[in-house]
Amino acid sequence: MDNPALVDVTRGNLTESLHRGSVAVVDTQGKLVFGIGNVEARVFPRSAIKALQALPLVESGAADALDLTDAELSLACASHNGEEIHANSARVMLMKAGLTEDDLECGPQWPKRMEDAARLILDDETPCGLHNNCSGKHAGFLGLARVMGVDTKGYVEPGHPVQREVKLAIEQMTGDKLSEDVCGVDGCSIPTYASPMQSFARAFAAFGSGEGLEPLRADAAQRIYDACINEPYMVAGADRFCTRVMETFRGRVFVKTGAEGVFCGAVPELGLGIALKCDDGATRAAEVMMATVLEAMLDLNDEEAALLDGLVNPPVLNRRGIQSGHIKPRQDFLAALKAELP
Repeated sequence: MDNPALVDVTRGNLTESLHRGSVAVVDTQGKLVFGIGNVEARVFPRSAIKALQALPLVESGAADALDLTDAELSLACASHNGEEIHANSARVMLMKAGLTEDDLECGPQWPKRMEDAARLILDDETPCGLHNNCSGKHAGFLGLARVMGVDTKGYVEPGHPVQREVKLAIEQMTGDKLSEDVCGVDGCSIPTYASPMQSFARAFAAFGSGEGLEPLRADAAQRIYDACINEPYMVAGADRFCTRVMETFRGRVFVKTGAEGVFCGAVPELGLGIALKCDDGATRAAEVMMATVLEAMLDLNDEEAALLDGLVNPPVLNRRGIQSGHIKPRQDFLAALKAELP
């Protein structure tokens, strides 16, 4: 059965396109508080769970051994723009581990913004692994490998000790067994494992609250959460949803996007975790879905309300900047949130 349509894209007064998807909101006891669509279907979380993948970096003591700052821990959880500050910070993380950009196995990627790509071109340079949006995560993996005393080569392979530690952390946080038959290769070459949306939401309820976690893991989760909240620019960058939301909400909310329309989030004050996916992989709709859920569940101050209003109903603009429509949540999605969320 198809997931329901959750987001409309209008032109004039008519719906021109629509996006289907699923949303799970789960509490710290693992109870599904709100669900729409098939929240038990397995999906690849992609970069939306980088904060969970960073847990072994902190738990192992590697983050302390490498003297990683909040900005660098935040970068370890990032899908960044490839701005100069991101690339340079990844370089420093590698230097602290006695490594260089040549040790990265994530592959090169052009910066997301035209101005950053143009800077490289004007300097007669080409992008390298440092500009890859996952370079901070990979620098963290390499740092963990160094502190563990294992070979850094092949750290992206499923059987490498680093990836085994990461997989174990994800299994423990989601409560789901990850096997080869649900394993794929992510865009940055590490393994990615498909789990139900409900499981990812459960993981982020625990990540944000610490409830039900052993002390070492609870401390690690809190440190990663705080790092991302303290340095939200490192998580994404200029004009990015995750950065804007975490800057504005000042610790109330953690959000993280992933490729193919996946989003995860944590709201510690409510003890809730969020996981969602837009079926067709559209970021524009996934952002509207996440903003809509946050708007429905939180009491907002004026600044928070103004931000979410723009994110819930972003305009569709033509080439001249003239508004031709909106991207907006469907009324039945809004009604379901109102009826089911506490």
